This record gives sequence, structure tokens and C-alpha cells, in this order.
Amino acid sequence: MIYLDHNATTPPAPAVAQAMLSALSGAWANPSSQHAPGEEARRALAAARATAARALGCKPAELIFTSGATEAGHLAVLGLHAAAGGRGRLVFGAVEHAGQLRLAHALAARGIAVDFIAVHADGTLDLDSAARLIGPGVALVSLMAANNETGVLMPVAAVRELARAAGARMHVDATQLAGKLPFDFTALGVDAVSLSAHKLRGPKGAGALLLRQGCAIVPQLFGSQERHRRGGTENLPAIAGFAAALARLGDAQHDLAREAARQAALRDMLEQGLRRALPAVHVFSAQAPRLPGTSYLRFGRLPAEVVLQRLGQLGVAASSGAACSSGGSEPSHVLAAMGVPRDEALAAVRLSLGETTTAQNIGHVVAGLPPLLAPLLEDDMPAHRTHDATLEP
Repeated sequence: MIYLDHNATTPPAPAVAQAMLSALSGAWANPSSQHAPGEEARRALAAARATAARALGCKPAELIFTSGATEAGHLAVLGLHAAAGGRGRLVFGAVEHAGQLRLAHALAARGIAVDFIAVHADGTLDLDSAARLIGPGVALVSLMAANNETGVLMPVAAVRELARAAGARMHVDATQLAGKLPFDFTALGVDAVSLSAHKLRGPKGAGALLLRQGCAIVPQLFGSQERHRRGGTENLPAIAGFAAALARLGDAQHDLAREAARQAALRDMLEQGLRRALPAVHVFSAQAPRLPGTSYLRFGRLPAEVVLQRLGQLGVAASSGAACSSGGSEPSHVLAAMGVPRDEALAAVRLSLGETTTAQNIGHVVAGLPPLLAPLLEDDMPAHRTHDATLEP
């Protein structure tokens, strides 16, 4: 199977599995226990925290381990807003991850003032919209660094300055950025950043909120762990795996800039090859600054499930967008915010590359997919014919 769904999750690196097994067998005790096995687990936790902090450019005390980016992002929004007395407007990007948007809408339903920064037709953030919305009375701005569907990079620095001028806190969802492009928490200069281990070859069930030292937050899970900021016994095997995944990013054997350039070249090879073979191919956000390995495209108006079926015949795993919302009958909220018509949005397929993607993998797709789709594209099949018998293999 050729795996082209790295934005959904990444295969754990061998060093990650090894670190997790070591923690399971050698540091299995509760790190809060006051005995020798507990002390051993406590040392392992401290070592993992130090390793992760070095890789992320933060202080160990600024790192709060969580179950993943969803929890980390919710802790940032709810905890920072509560620390402001629950007062002030909240501002989100319009194309945030579905988990953050659902939180935003839930807060709005409770009567909290919530606004959304618009995007342009190419998926880039509308800074004029941001400037209009971020001003006096704003408590928190929450913005993703890179979109999980289009791969578009957001102008974090420009929005950060708007937030600072307004006296607002700023949270950045760096789930898709970390591990793909250089990342440093201190250099980013924001108050909080959420991350997830499984997006950078670590395990599922581990994530982190990086919280600037001195920044007050109200915990959402109460307990003495993580400096009283996130209660619950630490998932030490997953944390050890997370740290091992992050350690790889600073390893001399893993040049992040070189790997990013390699993936960008493969992405361009994929898009150019498909466009040459199938003129109906459209790449969303093609001219915008993007993550190196993300390609979001449509094949005319062929429904995404038809294209994914043909990719499956080629032995290729891909998705129609975010893994948590793909497979439904509603179009992507990201494409809707970009003004993409419904039938075109329902045709969107995401191919996301990673460390394990090779030129041979891309060549296989470019050579094998066009012959399978060309007969279907002759009629430029509308989305409502998804279940037409003529689509069956």
C-alpha cells in the first residue's frame, strides 16, 4: 500500500516504538508515587520533558503534556479565556480544524462573543478581516499555523502583532506545521501552541500545550500533575514516544529543511504529472504558500469517493480531507469558506506526502490514475450521480 495520508496521521518511527516499549517495561510505575519505581518513572518523565522542550524551543516548565492537539487547543481557549475572567471576545480563523470550530460554536451558543477571520479564495488569511476583528475587547485569538486540508500557511506573525496591539492572548495550532517545517516556540512569540505527536511520527494519544512562562491559565482537568495545569496520571509510554519523535527532528541524520524540499519536489511532480495527463485536474491553493507535502485537488467534478475508489484499486491510501470529517455528505468547511461551489468541494481529494513517500510512489500514481479516471471525466460527471451504476468497477 502506498500511503498518501500523512496529514491524517504518520507511521510511528522505529525509535518511537522502541522508546514506548522501554517505558512500558522499565518505567511503568506512577510518576507521582513516592517509592523507588515511582521515582524511576518520574525521572523518565523529566527526561522526556527535557528532550521535548529542547526540540520545541521552549522551557520544560512551559510544556504541558496532553492527550493530543484537540485537548491542548481546548485547554488553551477555555483556560486562557477563563483566566481573563471569562470576559472579552474570542477570534478564530474561519478554516480552523473542525475540533476548534466546534468549540467556537459551542462557546457562541453559551452567549460568548465569537468572531471568525475570513479567508481569500485561495485559502490565505484575509488580514484586513483580521485587523477589523482584532481590537479592544478581544481576550484571545486562536489561529492555525498551517491548514490541514489545503496546506496553506497562515501569517502568524502578522496576526500576533494585531493581538499584541489589542492586549489579547494568542494561541496557535501548530499541529500540521511541527515536524514538517522549522518550529521554535520562543521565536514564534505567542502565548500558547498546541501540538499532536501522531502528526510527526509519534504515537496517538499524546500531545502538548506550550504555554509561555508567566501566562495564567485555568485548568480544565483538575489535579496535581503538569504543575496543576492538567490533571490525570501521565501517559508515560506515549510521552516517551512523543519525545523520541521530537528528538529525531534535531538529529543530524534528519535535515528538516532538506526533507521539506524533497517533499515539495515530489508534490510538484505529482500535481504537474496529473495536470498534464488530465486537463480537468484543479489544485486548490496552488499559488499560495503551502506545506511541502500537501496537495488538495479535484478531478473535474468527479465525487471524491469515486476518485478514492480508483486510488484504492492502485493500492494508494488517501482521503477526501480531514480524517475526522471525511466520508460525510457535507462539503469541507475549509472550501466553503473559500467560496468553492458545493459540487466542486465534494470532489476534493487530499494527497499528503511524508518521509516514507518516494519518487516511485508518485510515479505510480501519475502513471496509473489517469487511465482509470479519463473515461469518467469525458462526461464531467456531476456530484449528484455518485451512486450511478456506471461508476462501479
